[in-house]
Amino acid sequence: MAVLDERDVAHAGTKTCNFRADDLQKSIDLRKSYESAMNVVSSEDQPFETTADGLIKHLVHEKMNTREHCIDAHMLFIKEGSRSGKSRQMSEELIFVAEGSGYDLHWDVKFDCDITYSWDWEAEPRRFEWKRGDFIYIPPFTIQQHFNTGTGEARLIKITNRIVKSMGFHWVDQLENAPGF
Repeated sequence: MAVLDERDVAHAGTKTCNFRADDLQKSIDLRKSYESAMNVVSSEDQPFETTADGLIKHLVHEKMNTREHCIDAHMLFIKEGSRSGKSRQMSEELIFVAEGSGYDLHWDVKFDCDITYSWDWEAEPRRFEWKRGDFIYIPPFTIQQHFNTGTGEARLIKITNRIVKSMGFHWVDQLENAPGF
């Protein structure tokens, strides 16, 4: 059996494609759409959505015509004495407390990759108190739930990076719905 050299197999095959040309066209189309995209999204153009986590208002989302292409952001409204749903997602999340006070429960992921790879969540959550002006960090894979213990409505601005979603890993598990959903 003859040993083939790289130069003997480099031009083997008959299949063709337009992958690079398609990528170039997508880049051209993106730049054109970027020129017409919004720099400012008025409050009236930010849509509401009733979700399993509760009522939210999308501030920036990939489906909105904005120049922002890196993050999604929405405001979560939690009624006095109420709570959000309980969920976990693959990406990290940053939360700014715009109004109200309360606490978060976080069930951190625990994993082991010594001999076999295994993972689970802590049985008992960690509790974090928050108030207006605070930032809350949610690590990837952490189960989270938000509780409003203050007077009046709590408003949390939740920001996630789109990179995980863009990579095809937009993994979200809804473990418990908010009241009324």
